Amino acid sequence: MKLALGSRTVLSRDASAEASRTVERLGRCGLVARGVVYGVIGALSIGLAIGAGGRTESQTGALRTIAHQPLGTAALVLVAIGLAGYALWRLLEAARGVDSGKPASAGKRASALGSGVAYSALCAIAVEILAGSRPSGGGARTAAAGVLGWPGGPVYVAVAGVLLLGAGLYQGYQGIARTFLEDSEVGRMSPETRRSFTALGVAGHVARGVIFLLIGYGVLRAALDYSPRRAVGLDGALQELVHASYGPILLGVVAAGFICFALYSIADARYHRI
Repeated sequence: MKLALGSRTVLSRDASAEASRTVERLGRCGLVARGVVYGVIGALSIGLAIGAGGRTESQTGALRTIAHQPLGTAALVLVAIGLAGYALWRLLEAARGVDSGKPASAGKRASALGSGVAYSALCAIAVEILAGSRPSGGGARTAAAGVLGWPGGPVYVAVAGVLLLGAGLYQGYQGIARTFLEDSEVGRMSPETRRSFTALGVAGHVARGVIFLLIGYGVLRAALDYSPRRAVGLDGALQELVHASYGPILLGVVAAGFICFALYSIADARYHRI
């Protein structure tokens, strides 16, 4: 009996270890997929900033761009798998209350949940594109218009705007304070690798913070003015930079930050604590 119980315990531990390794592989693939999406958005935006025929794109637009490239279907399949892995990893982090192998705060769990839901939706969009259908939705303005029509809709939209502003400030703080390094095994890096990794992470998080702030501001204005036209998504936020003073320069800086974030994400696939 003791031998049987011991065997079951060993098998249970082996199964748990294998499940943990699977989640780790999915998470690392997801970080690469996230990097690819941000890299495409950054490259297209830089093309527009320097007058080389680029354009601003949302994450959905980036997926469509991938699909239209040579071998695009195969590439998009891999990206979709990576996005699914990233979403599952983040949702499991939220459910287990673990962040980078340590107990997570309520804020970290909420962030993991939001990230998991967002990347689940992005994965679903990738699958829709692969299936040959046009992704449903309509962007931030359509979503804002729908919610504004609900009882208490402006309050919900305003809360969403405040949360996005908070996310932008947090992203900026992570970049400036370099707290993102806490989630990676920087001790495994050489001094040169750590400097490069840190520089990429700082630029990438600050760029994402700027965009989250622009999106959050637009959503909040949509609630206060009861005007869904104020709400913008990622592509709309980048377009706002184009039309600002020194727009091409600002867009180029943020786009370069997105490319830095892409490279940081891909590098972090090797070093992230999962």
